[in-house]
Amino acid sequence: MPHTPDQTQEILESLGLSSLEDLFAQIPAPLRQRAVLDLGPGLDEPALVRCVEALARANRAADLVCFAGGGYYDRYLPAAQRALLGRGEFVTAYTPYQPEVSQGTLQATFEFQSMISELVGLPVATAGLYDGSTALAEAVLLAVAATGRRGVLLHPGINPQWRQVVETYAAGQGLQVSTWEGTDPGAGVAAVAVQQPDHHGRVLDLRRLLAGRPEGALAIVAADPATLGVLEAPGRLGADVVVGEGQSIGLPLAYGGPYLGLMAARTELLRRLPGRICGQTVDDRGQRAFVLTLQAREQHIRRHRATSNVCTNQALCALAVSIYLALLGPGGLRRLGEICLARAHYLAEELTKIPGTALAHPGEPFFAEFALAVTDASRLAAGLARRGYLVGPVLDARTLLVAVTEKRVRRDLDGLVAAWREASGDAGTGAPAL
Repeated sequence: MPHTPDQTQEILESLGLSSLEDLFAQIPAPLRQRAVLDLGPGLDEPALVRCVEALARANRAADLVCFAGGGYYDRYLPAAQRALLGRGEFVTAYTPYQPEVSQGTLQATFEFQSMISELVGLPVATAGLYDGSTALAEAVLLAVAATGRRGVLLHPGINPQWRQVVETYAAGQGLQVSTWEGTDPGAGVAAVAVQQPDHHGRVLDLRRLLAGRPEGALAIVAADPATLGVLEAPGRLGADVVVGEGQSIGLPLAYGGPYLGLMAARTELLRRLPGRICGQTVDDRGQRAFVLTLQAREQHIRRHRATSNVCTNQALCALAVSIYLALLGPGGLRRLGEICLARAHYLAEELTKIPGTALAHPGEPFFAEFALAVTDASRLAAGLARRGYLVGPVLDARTLLVAVTEKRVRRDLDGLVAAWREASGDAGTGAPAL
């Protein structure tokens, strides 16, 4: 759009091409738009703003009360956090290659690592990865490199999307990924991975589960960090590596990102952690200073020695998590967990009084998220959306997930119960669910 015809022709000639068709020839033909776009006449700025606002109002996500879960949650973010994140020195800061001019960025990263380490109960943490699913995949590669084995066992309760990411990474490495049912398959297993709470919201007995893993296999736990004010830290229950999704402790849903992968490990695995690690030291005057202590990504060291090709530390997202945790403190995080736990159990009790609705896993403990057995999960979720409530995801034809955060007050809980009772009697199929 910004190029004149003469400029376009100059560009094509410099590339040895005769037309724009030649320029885009490598894009598969079915993916190319052939028809002329009917964009209509140009608009002035006020008219364009009105047009975009009208389009935004067509998106119903903003006016639905959110009970959706599955690893990403609608949480309250303090105003103080947003104000601090908006400061120019944080928003514009880039990779801290020069420690002498990057002390603020390095300190923020060091504080983030320290908080995550304390939260999950392991001594070292990375500066941050892309998201929870890729953090789990990186942990698997770490275990393979540390043990020299090629097999990986994933607990059936792991988020299926996260499993797909692991399988994608594993395919390129020629690894064998299987489902772990708690039995010992024999030698050759590099790691077992479990999720806590699992994808159905169930709280697992980690100590017992991890104790039964194959001998020599590393234990990887994908934990929801927002539950760790109440649940025991996985590192104190036998985990060698803990990963997680940082969205639940300080990031908005934001239509799917950017998010933040968490990872911490035992000290023996320090040099195999992907990304970078910031450390605290003293300068030549004896004053506290911060540096990049370990840089194990291929951008910094010889490629054959690199542990990962992760190319960012998600610094602004990590800072958001650090501010959020600092504002809550240990007591606040515990209170957050207690609120979500209590409200989820109240809601589950009320919903299961409705005919045709029952807990999918009766008798098993859950935290702030639970799976319900219903007659038609997709139809029910669509009916609830029409009534202003977002639930899901749909786990299968007859199982629906419901999550409760601290934002869901009694009015929201009771409103969902009433809408659920109505939607359960719907005859129509409605729109597609999550």
